[in-house]
Amino acid sequence: MGNSFNEKFDQHGAWRREFALRLKLLAQWLKDQELLDASVEDRLHRLEAQVRVDKVMVAFVAEFSRGKSELINAIFFADYGRRIMPASAGRTTMCPTEMGYDADVPPCLRLLPIETRLQPQSLMEWRMVPEKWERTDLDVANPRQLAEAFAKVAETRRVTPEEAKALGFWQEPSAQVAPLMDAQGLLEVPKWRHALINIAHPLLKQGLIILDTPGLNAIGAEPELTVSLIPQAQAIVFILAADTGVTQSDLSIWREHLVQDERDTSTRVVVLNKIDTLWDALDSAQQVQEQIEGQKQTTAGLLGVAANQVVAVSAQKGLLAKVKNDPQLLQRSCLGQLEEALSLGIMGRRQKILAQAVAHGIDELRSETSRVLHMRRGDLTEQTMELSSLRGKNTPVIKNMRARIAQEQAEFDAGGVKIHAVRSVHLKLLREIFTVLGPHNLKREMAELTAALQQKGLKLGIKRAYGDTFARLTANLRQMQAKGHEIHTMLEATFLQLNTDYGFSLQVPEAPQVDAYLENLDLIERSHVQYLGLGNAFRLAQPEFAQRLIRALSNRLRIVNETALADIEAWSKSADAQLDAQLRERRKNFVRRLEAIDRIAHASSGLDERIAEINHRKDDLDQIELKLKELTHYLIQMTVPERFGVAVDASKN
Repeated sequence: MGNSFNEKFDQHGAWRREFALRLKLLAQWLKDQELLDASVEDRLHRLEAQVRVDKVMVAFVAEFSRGKSELINAIFFADYGRRIMPASAGRTTMCPTEMGYDADVPPCLRLLPIETRLQPQSLMEWRMVPEKWERTDLDVANPRQLAEAFAKVAETRRVTPEEAKALGFWQEPSAQVAPLMDAQGLLEVPKWRHALINIAHPLLKQGLIILDTPGLNAIGAEPELTVSLIPQAQAIVFILAADTGVTQSDLSIWREHLVQDERDTSTRVVVLNKIDTLWDALDSAQQVQEQIEGQKQTTAGLLGVAANQVVAVSAQKGLLAKVKNDPQLLQRSCLGQLEEALSLGIMGRRQKILAQAVAHGIDELRSETSRVLHMRRGDLTEQTMELSSLRGKNTPVIKNMRARIAQEQAEFDAGGVKIHAVRSVHLKLLREIFTVLGPHNLKREMAELTAALQQKGLKLGIKRAYGDTFARLTANLRQMQAKGHEIHTMLEATFLQLNTDYGFSLQVPEAPQVDAYLENLDLIERSHVQYLGLGNAFRLAQPEFAQRLIRALSNRLRIVNETALADIEAWSKSADAQLDAQLRERRKNFVRRLEAIDRIAHASSGLDERIAEINHRKDDLDQIELKLKELTHYLIQMTVPERFGVAVDASKN
């Protein structure tokens, strides 16, 4: 039974492994040719990490009883021959559940007690305290044990309205999403706050992360989901019921937690599940299809998405078809259409972005290494001309040439003082950037925002406080860009002077652009705005919720700043290492020239023999450059999306 998403992701995983292996081979070859300087090595490590650690998160979001867990079973776990995630009647995922793979952690299910909501720590912080999670070891070869363990995510407990209120599940009796009270006056709430599943599923091993989220009440009560996890997902699958279409609670989730404006819709796939409920013996197949198409058009209009982003399926029949190996039922379930939308749309777009970034990195690496080879070739040409000019010259002339080379070397070393001065200014500007985007500055910003959130009564100025905070954060990034431009201009002038004076081939790499970080800030701000309206006034009045909101925001902003700083630091190192490499090459050249003159002066080696040696080294350089082009060209060709599979297959021949 075909599964296009699984096949596409499997192919992507094979491509990533093959690409990482090719990078390692390139690194070893560069080391053998003495071309692996600090800059090139750092670039290779970053490329390898980018390819190996590349994660793809697919978040499944829906109100309760939309068949979300069944859809996950049908797409990802049908090979087990049974349901793995709880999806039978009366059993549903009650807490956010994250499935992934970490080779350093044994297969297990970890559950964070719901009571941790009473404490201010964010989910990110709780992840760092594994002993606070309840752990169940998993037998990945035993589907029944897996299903029994995963059933824990559906566990609930009964609490008083006061406890439910403290946990964020009870606002007021008239609240639309308030849980129902039983005869004893108790309310049912999830037993767990968050679940982490670590299993060696083939797709999870390749970097897929599946996020299964519960209904509106649970999403709204956990700000970290909305401001951190869901916005970072590469794809969001929003599930509705085909028979009911878009309900009011569905629309609330969509508008409040998934889409703040039209820019968010491109990575959303809307699923009308349970189309089998429309299969009616009294209606013809054409009539049923017309009903489904009508629901798709209505849904697209209500949610403001393109019609081709709405896919109608039957997850239950699709799972059954895969388990029973029934092609006709699988086709009727339309599950293949959803898998196609995920594989060609979401996965295809993700691969394209990764491929472009990696191809750019390889191209820069080749250019940087080629500059070193160009410098070596220039030095060899200079040596050849120098030695050729000694033909027929007597000993005093040779000694004078040696003295001239030694004088050049002394002047070159004296020029290092200027380079040191430029580096001092460079480091000063870098320190200023690290201060602006550092943790102390961010902590101060968060303290001001916390004070605004903790004011008593109606928080009338909170939106303005958020706006002012993000305006300052944006200004910080702009400041980083300005100082980066200042560094770039300074290095450009220095490199030009060195290229003129010493025949270097230095080229300042382009400074990191802030557009991507600004887009992240904009996304984070938009994802927070939902919590600032009157609808969340009750939640915002709770100090614990306000603290969780700020902690979630702080963690997300810290990641943005740290990523920006890592990029500017890598850029700075690249420029420094390039300079170091060419300074090192020039110093080696002085040593070689002096050795050649000494050998000729002492008749230890003939002049013609020495010139022949240098010409041979030139030929070697030509071969090295050809090999460099061949190796990097192969890697760049591997990044062409249409050739992902071709590149992997070719490597097996």
